[in-house]
Amino acid sequence: MIKIKRVYDDPSKDDGYRILIDRLWARGLKKEKAKIDLWLKEIAPSNELRKWYSHDPTKWNSFKEKYKAELKGKEKLLDQIKKLEKEKGTLTLLYSSKEPRLNNAVALAEIISLLK
Repeated sequence: MIKIKRVYDDPSKDDGYRILIDRLWARGLKKEKAKIDLWLKEIAPSNELRKWYSHDPTKWNSFKEKYKAELKGKEKLLDQIKKLEKEKGTLTLLYSSKEPRLNNAVALAEIISLLK
């Protein structure tokens, strides 16, 4: 099972294995408090895509398509996430955006679900 959670929210036992999937570290968050098992910044959207999207809801569908295209060269990272899900049972993809529904973690979880 893959869950999605804001990295600033308190960690929970229900989170399972916690993976930060942002390219940049969350501002003001101490590493000890974050309780991150893996920081997989290589799977995050490129800086160019992130800046272009800028959390504009009108660009959401285009963002997902562009992000999916960027992930075409990162199959090993996607396989790593799927393997961890099998091993750990529950994964939580962590993001730092203030937007809970239209962020890279939501897009990545959708993309991974299509690969199963």
